[in-house]
Amino acid sequence: GNVKNLKAAWSFNTGVNRGHEGSPLVIGNMLYVHTAFPNNVYALDLNNDQKVVWSYFPKQDPSVQAVLCCDNVNRGLGFGDGMIFLQQNDGVLIALDAKTGAKVWDVVNTDPKVGATNTNAPHVIKDKVLTGCSGAEFGVRCFIAAYNIKDGSLAWKAMSTGSDADVLIGADFNKENPLYSALSVYEDVNGGNKQGGSFNKIPTDKLEGGVADLGLKTWLKPQAVKDGWQHGGGSVWGWWPYDAKTNLVYYGTGNPSVWNPDVRPGDNKWSMTVFARDVDTGVARWGMQMTPHDEWDYDGINEVILFDKGGKTYAWHHDRNGFAYTWTADVGTLVAAEKVHPFVNWATDVDMKSGVPNKLAEHSTHQDYNTKGTCPAALGTKDQQPAAYSPKTGLIYSPLNHVCMTYEPVESKYVAGQPWVGATLTMFAGPDGVMGGFAAYDPMTNKKVWYNKEKFS
Repeated sequence: GNVKNLKAAWSFNTGVNRGHEGSPLVIGNMLYVHTAFPNNVYALDLNNDQKVVWSYFPKQDPSVQAVLCCDNVNRGLGFGDGMIFLQQNDGVLIALDAKTGAKVWDVVNTDPKVGATNTNAPHVIKDKVLTGCSGAEFGVRCFIAAYNIKDGSLAWKAMSTGSDADVLIGADFNKENPLYSALSVYEDVNGGNKQGGSFNKIPTDKLEGGVADLGLKTWLKPQAVKDGWQHGGGSVWGWWPYDAKTNLVYYGTGNPSVWNPDVRPGDNKWSMTVFARDVDTGVARWGMQMTPHDEWDYDGINEVILFDKGGKTYAWHHDRNGFAYTWTADVGTLVAAEKVHPFVNWATDVDMKSGVPNKLAEHSTHQDYNTKGTCPAALGTKDQQPAAYSPKTGLIYSPLNHVCMTYEPVESKYVAGQPWVGATLTMFAGPDGVMGGFAAYDPMTNKKVWYNKEKFS
């Protein structure tokens, strides 16, 4: 290959000295680049020495920066129908004319006053602009929303928690895999031995599947707030592929609020879930929760990679919890679920019928008890560094964070617009003595083919 011969041809200074996440867009001879807060946008002519054709400078309230998590980042722009789409940190989704930079329309998507912000890139699919919500560390109730590309009117909105009507779950949801919709997957969800954990997996043949309104029923008492699901988190700020054959879009939801699991007993659906939704209606076709009753901040937002094998399409996901999952893309039947590295120790394996992980009691976390040596740490075995699939080799290539932690939940009171975390933690290198790695996996088994250690995560 010629990668080793790559050299910088030119550079462009945005003038914003914060984290720049997300790639520029190249449309024809134009390059569109964005910045971290205040989310400036520049249009550069690649045929004319990168001349700035137009620029857009949002007028955002600086106080928004206080409720952004984590860092003042923005993960990219969208393009469609002759427009550039920017999801501002302050919750405003704006459409700009790609030729002139003039505003075509804008709409308010989230409310920073309660801690609901945006860091995701808009995704343009068919005649819709999809966007999400950040703020689980502020006790917000997040969602994915679709706006009509022509005028910005709301087409549909699917919450991460709440009733089936709010989550846009219909009668055919998980029809082929009803145990994904079980009422409760662990015994003793409210308390237990604080020095040894408490969550025993209910046997698969005892699970009650196909239950409605799990976004309400799996938030049990006592809770830190009256109705925990109304502040249940489930942020949506990742990367969402689309399959035109089935008209489904795939995405993951983040951690439940608050990080202290003792004050939100239950499975806390539908946080920590990969969903497949119909783009036209928003109705969920299938969804599986990877980490029921999350106790470690293992966000489920990492990307889903679609690939074809033997005439079928599959969906692959490297979750922060340290397991890699492969589903049939159309109906979500679990094909493979394996640890990405042996150092993952909070669970032994995943039940292939229900998708439920078999947790290990010694790594269960409880208020005012410091659980030690849990692997991976809260940043997961993979954060937002992308993985990739090669149709030539048939393998998935994925970076790894090789980091463990101590984790102690603490009492935390909810105040709208204020941080609501409820845990302290420290992170350190895993058993191999390195902070990271890079590996190749067979996505049909999720068995590791090869693995290289790296100094950094």
